[in-house]
Amino acid sequence: PVIPFPKDVASADYWVRHVRDAVRFADDIRHLEGEGVTRFLEIGPDGVLTAMARQSAPEAAAVATLRRDRPEAATLLTAIGHLHTTGVTPDWAAVLAGRGARRVDLPTYAFQRQSFWVESGRAEEASDHPLLDAAVAVAGADQVVLTGRLSVGSQPWLADHVIAGAVLFPGTGFVELAVRAGDEVGCGRVDELTIEAPLVLPERGAMAVQVVVGSDDGSGRRPVEVYSRGEDDHHLPWARHAAGTLAAGSGDDGTAMTQWPPPGAEPLKVAGMYEGLAEAGVAYGPVFQGLTSAWRRGDEVFAEIALPGDAGRFGLHPALLDAALHAIPLLLEEDRVVLPFSWAGVELHATGASALRVRVSSTGHDQVTLDAADGAGQPVISVGTLSLRELSAPSLARVDSL
Repeated sequence: PVIPFPKDVASADYWVRHVRDAVRFADDIRHLEGEGVTRFLEIGPDGVLTAMARQSAPEAAAVATLRRDRPEAATLLTAIGHLHTTGVTPDWAAVLAGRGARRVDLPTYAFQRQSFWVESGRAEEASDHPLLDAAVAVAGADQVVLTGRLSVGSQPWLADHVIAGAVLFPGTGFVELAVRAGDEVGCGRVDELTIEAPLVLPERGAMAVQVVVGSDDGSGRRPVEVYSRGEDDHHLPWARHAAGTLAAGSGDDGTAMTQWPPPGAEPLKVAGMYEGLAEAGVAYGPVFQGLTSAWRRGDEVFAEIALPGDAGRFGLHPALLDAALHAIPLLLEEDRVVLPFSWAGVELHATGASALRVRVSSTGHDQVTLDAADGAGQPVISVGTLSLRELSAPSLARVDSL
């Protein structure tokens, strides 16, 4: 068979440019898609280019012939089968030669022409949330499991949260998942939530995530846990990243902030703050660089936060809440970086905010309380206690090893 190449890959000029210039892989894939190519087959030792091709041409079929650490024959046959389902007709005689395969006659009666497609899920099980796909009540148990998928490909804003060179799911994201889980079971308060291990997001591929809500302990409190594993790592155990307790709402409507800036508060310099954090190993991209102004009054810091772009269907966008935490270093006397570790008394009073007025006050060593209102001063979220941990050299090494 003759395989046409879009470029003269046999020429010296091609290889000189290949070595010296940028490899415009994404442009090539999109060009081929524009020419009508709908299937891509990677012939190589792993599926690295397959994942990149899927990002550049999500509507096309991209298949790898080999996968690292997987049986070669099974992987190759799986790839051929995948292509066959997209309309490709393989040379089955060549594929099955020497395997004892033979053709068999189909039944002589007519097919009944009934379809048995797997439906995407009943409406009552669907989860109207950007990070979660479905919520399922566990049969025979007073439990609910919410499932979702985290990927920098489908949620590009996550790539703007880089700690020690690794893309980490933000701690505020765990809070958002816990709040959504609470909504599912009628609990309006995250009583406490401790982040036990970072959730590192891969450059390619995705992480499957589960939020597990346990049974009511009789007082209206329910345990909640957040787990993840690689989307294709079905043979691996789930890793727990956060655990805590959900409870009924307190009935408190939150703190309004209609008088702004607060009287007696002195302006603080925030220019250059994100550059300094990047030098310390915390590299926030544009979506997370939301702190625009700040003031201080004694042990309180007030800040204005803005989210570039739409707030989406989040209760409170994790990037917006994360940026609210950037006011905390302005309270510290020493020059160090702290990250959220444990949350207590979290209540969401309103959804859909794209800008915040934030008040942070110190309640002890590496502990703060936080209240936030929208641009009109109406309450959005309250955090009774937020415990912090310092980002130190050992923790940087731990994240890097993950």
